[in-house]
Amino acid sequence: MSRDDTTALIRRYLDAFNAKDSEAMLACLSDDVAHDINQGDREIGKEKFRWFNGMMSRHYDEELGDIAIMVDDSGSRAAAEFTVRGTYLATAEGLPDANGQRYSLPAGIFFEIDDRLISRVTTSYNLNHWIEQVKAG
Repeated sequence: MSRDDTTALIRRYLDAFNAKDSEAMLACLSDDVAHDINQGDREIGKEKFRWFNGMMSRHYDEELGDIAIMVDDSGSRAAAEFTVRGTYLATAEGLPDANGQRYSLPAGIFFEIDDRLISRVTTSYNLNHWIEQVKAG
């Protein structure tokens, strides 16, 4: 896959995120996608990813801005850096109480590409920074 094709795939995935279109996001993923959750476990498969997206949409309303996409020469690995701007909608287990707090923080995702689909999604952000923002209210 070319660098341009990979860039377009990652852009489609991130645009689908911003459109809150989980099915369009899933269409960019391989059936056995590896999803490395920030400070959490690795989950395998589209169905687990679908469940994760549903859980996230119940707790958070987020949009990604300031997006920069980087792709290696082979088109098999990519990264996206961005700013997450969101609202904490409902309390998530083990996290502070939600009451509509707004937050903004830098984050990134690392991707692997196989057979023209995303085969790994590894998300990274500073959870402590997020917690500080929602506690401040």
